[in-house]
Amino acid sequence: MPATGTPGTAPTTGPAQFGPEKAGRAGAGQENTNAARGGPEDTGTPRPSPASREVRRAELNRGQRYFWLHHHQLPADARHDTHIVLDPPLPEGLAPARVRAALNLLVRRHEGMRTTFPVGEDGLPRQIVHAPAPLPVRVVAADGGGAVAEAVRDCSQRDFDLAAEWPVRACLVTVDGRVRRLVLVLNHISFDDWSIAALLRELDALLTAAAAGRPAALPPVLCQPADLPTTGTAQDGAPGTAQDIASGTAQDGAPGTARDAVQDTAPRGPADGRRAPWRAEAARLPSDLYAARRTSAEARESYSATLTSPRLLPAAREVAGRLQVWPSAVHMAAFTALTAVYTGSPVVPFWLFSSHRGDAPTMDVLTCMFDPLLTAVRLPDGDDPTFGEIVRATADAVRHAQERPPLAYDETLELLAEEAGRRGRPVRVETEVNFLNHAPRSCGTRRTRFARNPEPVAWARSGADAYFRVHEWADGVTLALRASGAVLSAHAVERFLRGCEELITKQADTGDDLRLSELAGLSALPEPAADATGHDTASPDTALPGAAVPGAATADTGAPRTPGPAAPGAEEALLRAVAEAGGPAAPDAGAGYVAGGGRLLRAPAVLAALHAAGWNGLSVRDLAGPLPLRDLAGLLVAR
Repeated sequence: MPATGTPGTAPTTGPAQFGPEKAGRAGAGQENTNAARGGPEDTGTPRPSPASREVRRAELNRGQRYFWLHHHQLPADARHDTHIVLDPPLPEGLAPARVRAALNLLVRRHEGMRTTFPVGEDGLPRQIVHAPAPLPVRVVAADGGGAVAEAVRDCSQRDFDLAAEWPVRACLVTVDGRVRRLVLVLNHISFDDWSIAALLRELDALLTAAAAGRPAALPPVLCQPADLPTTGTAQDGAPGTAQDIASGTAQDGAPGTARDAVQDTAPRGPADGRRAPWRAEAARLPSDLYAARRTSAEARESYSATLTSPRLLPAAREVAGRLQVWPSAVHMAAFTALTAVYTGSPVVPFWLFSSHRGDAPTMDVLTCMFDPLLTAVRLPDGDDPTFGEIVRATADAVRHAQERPPLAYDETLELLAEEAGRRGRPVRVETEVNFLNHAPRSCGTRRTRFARNPEPVAWARSGADAYFRVHEWADGVTLALRASGAVLSAHAVERFLRGCEELITKQADTGDDLRLSELAGLSALPEPAADATGHDTASPDTALPGAAVPGAATADTGAPRTPGPAAPGAEEALLRAVAEAGGPAAPDAGAGYVAGGGRLLRAPAVLAALHAAGWNGLSVRDLAGPLPLRDLAGLLVAR
């Protein structure tokens, strides 16, 4: 917990006050409205966040580390896929100054809204908390032209400069000088669903009070994001997080076991006890889950669809009650079973988004406090396991992943890179799974509704294979699936979602425990493409009942790009950039970046040093692969 009155923050001893015309000195727990409202008039043009003095700095927490690295893994014109665009309801008749005052008070209270993430001299990112200052607000009059749409588009899609720009943008749309609409654009590095809800509650309280001409009291701020790396984190058991998957005995909202924060300087050698169980897990993963389905041609399309089903809610709870697990384990097991049938793999690895909010002092801290947890479900031994056995195996896999010493996303990727170097080919884990609880909100339908969504072009440019989400509502469940066309067709996406619904509802309605061999016919998933590659795993393949038996590998579609001869000076420039970015002083050109001791959190600094020296062509993903630096130099292009 931070000390009371941490410099640059709102005092934490009492609730903040916000009123229509509060003047004078702000006392403990109070905010001076006039001070919060200060700042120049808006010109209507986008501006970076104001430069203000640094208050303090800290290492990134695990959620921030994930989104910081993910930001740099994405092409600049696709990063808006991680932006959160909010369009909250507003009281009528507010003047722009009142909305600006509320936003400035929130910026004062919450350090995460005035934090930047530059790279230090050691090549590692830091969170830099700035002193409170007015938040730049873009004001656009609704004149019937295209100015409003253009302003909203610019705010929501323009790339955030994480090193210099605060992770919040605001755009006000006015009619006759009064605010008709407020659009907030948040960067995911500082916000998750939990903190978004807290932010909107506070904003609503402030604006409602302003419209009514009365003061509003906000609860004290008990913790700031920069405190988290030193106070530690915990795996929580809040509804909709990974904690509720493993067991049906935990209580919703119960805090999990406190865990030490992950430090950037943690050792990474074989003696590092934190990494040992994860290293063993990486050795058991398939090289490419979708190898038997992946087309040899580069995917040119991607697909997205949702299936909302009121009957899935009671069905999943019926099966969960029978097996003594949480309903989320049932949905995840359906995903696992159908993926195993579709791919022919007895091991289904994925990244499970997992919250690590702690107990009461940190539950409402405004920052991103979730990151992906590497999870691998192994189908039970036997010729034809039942769905009930797969549910238990899924719950066990999640529990085992949670019980291992925590690793940040970049550290886990480093282990996969080390394993790739051992195998001589990439270990590709590009499937994500997320479970979100939206109760008490309604799903909005009384019968099953399937919908195809616009092509997720920006998401596909991340290089991911699939993203499966389960949204639980008060009266139904929505299953959502994004997929690269290299591994799933549009038809397969639909059959996958409908197969999940049919599997769970049939299991609940009949009471029969379906076997894996029955699932292929139940889901009606298509046969493999004619040019599908072979299925490669770290251990001998196991043919699954009802699944297509893959043939021999004909191409390594998960391999990094094939480099050509290095241009003169390219290898020397790469080795120099690795050293300048805090890597080994004398990098080994014959080793991969990670295998030679490079940290993935420093990979963007390596690329920046190369760019400054006049070289482009490499990506973070290239540095995370098994190719030695000497070969990677063949991908560099002189500017």
